[in-house]
Amino acid sequence: MRNAEVLRNIQVARKIWTHLSRQALVRLAEIANQHRFSVAAGDLIFLYNCWYVTHTGLLGLARRNRCAGIHVRPVPKFCDPPSQRWAFEATVYKSRTCRGFVGYGDADPSNVSPLVHGAEMRVAETRAVNRALRKAYGIGLCSVEEIGSFIGQPGSAYQSKKLPQPTNGNGNFGGRTVRDRLCQIIRQHQLDANLVKSYAIDFCRVKTLRDATREQVENFVVHLADWAEKDRNALLCQLNSYIGPKAGVA
Repeated sequence: MRNAEVLRNIQVARKIWTHLSRQALVRLAEIANQHRFSVAAGDLIFLYNCWYVTHTGLLGLARRNRCAGIHVRPVPKFCDPPSQRWAFEATVYKSRTCRGFVGYGDADPSNVSPLVHGAEMRVAETRAVNRALRKAYGIGLCSVEEIGSFIGQPGSAYQSKKLPQPTNGNGNFGGRTVRDRLCQIIRQHQLDANLVKSYAIDFCRVKTLRDATREQVENFVVHLADWAEKDRNALLCQLNSYIGPKAGVA
């Protein structure tokens, strides 16, 4: 990774997390340089004085390394649908001749955020994929999706008063669609909708928002709400970077 990209990561990180220590910034530079992660794109997040990689970051890493495929299957022995308990096995194939790197993930109402209650099956699948990708590409960082609920943990940026209402299995936030929640955030914090759209495209790593999955958009909405609550000025700086050719991309 070029020095300019490392500096860009540090600048964006300082805007989002204003009290980063020198040690945390040095660690960020090492991680970003080694794996070409981007803070602005949502590849990394800083919680409890530690860096965590995100599902978005791991998928981007796999794409850059031309991952040959990912196979995911439920593990019936550890699944109990009526109780919303799920376990998945994921196998990552780095090449066509790779024998595969296996990872397991589980989820139930006790170890996921209220934000995703009703979507435990998808959470378990994501966790399995994350663990398999981390093994395949030697990522020592834990992924943020693996650490469970943030609720009730001190100092968390994800305290319940800042969270959108719980989502059900259809991708709704307390009866509202993801689009409704996004529009509410834009109105509440007086954000430019076109710039938010451009940022969402970068965050989801797609050419247009129509290409993004529901899970990617849901993750973006949560990320946007959290950043707007913590540091609106830093968010505005990020959005203003899209003024020009990028703004208004469909």
